[in-house]
Amino acid sequence: MSEGKPRAVGLLGGGVIGGGWAARFILNGVNVRLYGPSSRSVERVQKMIANARRAYRRLTLLPLPSEGSLTVVESVADAARGVELVQESAPDRLGLKQQLLAAASRAAAPETLICSSTSGLRPSLLQAEMDHPERLLVAHPFNPVYLLPLVELCAGHRTAPETLDRATAIFRAVGMHPLLVRNEVDGFIANRLQEAVWREALWLVQDNLATVQEIDDAVRYSIGLRRAVMGPIQTYRLAVPVSSARRSMEQFRPGKIPWTKLTEVPEFTDAFIDKLAEQSDAQAANLTIPELEQKRDDCLVAVLQGLRAQGYGAGETLARWEKGLRDRAPQRTNGSDPLRMPMREIPCDWIDYNGHVSESRYLELFGNATGILLRYIGIDGEYLSKSGSYQAVETHLSRLRGLCAGDRVEVLTQVLGADDKCLRLFHTLTRERDDQPAATGEQMLVHVDAQSRRIGPAQANVRERVLELARMHAELPRPERAGASIELR
Repeated sequence: MSEGKPRAVGLLGGGVIGGGWAARFILNGVNVRLYGPSSRSVERVQKMIANARRAYRRLTLLPLPSEGSLTVVESVADAARGVELVQESAPDRLGLKQQLLAAASRAAAPETLICSSTSGLRPSLLQAEMDHPERLLVAHPFNPVYLLPLVELCAGHRTAPETLDRATAIFRAVGMHPLLVRNEVDGFIANRLQEAVWREALWLVQDNLATVQEIDDAVRYSIGLRRAVMGPIQTYRLAVPVSSARRSMEQFRPGKIPWTKLTEVPEFTDAFIDKLAEQSDAQAANLTIPELEQKRDDCLVAVLQGLRAQGYGAGETLARWEKGLRDRAPQRTNGSDPLRMPMREIPCDWIDYNGHVSESRYLELFGNATGILLRYIGIDGEYLSKSGSYQAVETHLSRLRGLCAGDRVEVLTQVLGADDKCLRLFHTLTRERDDQPAATGEQMLVHVDAQSRRIGPAQANVRERVLELARMHAELPRPERAGASIELR
């Protein structure tokens, strides 16, 4: 394992949750052994991997690791052998899960971690038939597993303490936010909260107080957005302009105003189910399930990217995962050639009113290419905090050809010159299979000292590497547009 990431995992079940696990692991470079009794499991999982691949291309500009393999096996034992983790995602029927987990426990190596995706069953019940119950815990994810970072970890009475530590490391390594459920409780934490809202929504529809569309709008345009930043308790804490948390909690004491039906649930008669289905279909506006899934994924990507810009909540989890991708990305140069940024597909939301890539996106690509070069010369987190980094003081952009959504592009970066304090770069953006550049960018950067925040010389190995790179790149042909002023050609 590298930094907690397993080499291979075994998945029991290829439904919505099992397929989501497959997508998250495979796109993080982990080999998957899938046991799915359904004949449609493989097709369903492959479609989910394709959805995840599309979403990840929009989620991050950083190169993903080489994809793991998907191997379909014929038995639980085959899935459990030769893996560091077994993740069970069968339907929530206690007998079925106990049978699968017991079979996995018998076949897996002693050090293999075994987890269940159950949405509500207590782990102590799941351990009952296992030979080695000390290595089992619940790892409850949320759909879509490949995008939503939360995974609730809950240990049973016979779970070894180190099992939680190992599970935490594994799930963090694939971009998730492990949340420890400290006491066994039916439904764990998030589902108990989610079900309470679901019960009240059902009563609002049953009593003709609101439609499905109105209820969903009430959440989507208010508390749903806020929930991505803060939970329900902190929300009430901030709802009253008082300094005392106790005073604010007293003001919103449950039951003080009888607004909700609390735990009562309406009877699911045929008429009520018809009402729910009819209103849900109307809300979907004739979109198919795949179209709704892609719309959901696109919106989640946008929320996650927005939170990443703030370094908050799930955005911090995304930033940490991206840092791991960045640190592990291979350098694509032998030193004497221009540095090559990994090929990138242009997403549809990069397109402006003319149908082409907007100017800011060219600058973003060139900025990412500069970041690759800075990491190549040795500017890491330690150097940033102690010595400083380079900052762009001047950038010249030339757009030579239009780019459209779906185009695959790469950036080559050449050092035009460098001294102790300055670094001059030239970027060439080309479309896959094109001989001529689509855009070029020229940058002047200066080294800024971390303590004084003033221009100062690069330090130690960074200085040596940048001067050596400049010396080697001086042997390359000078780019035609280097130093060119604005002109029409």
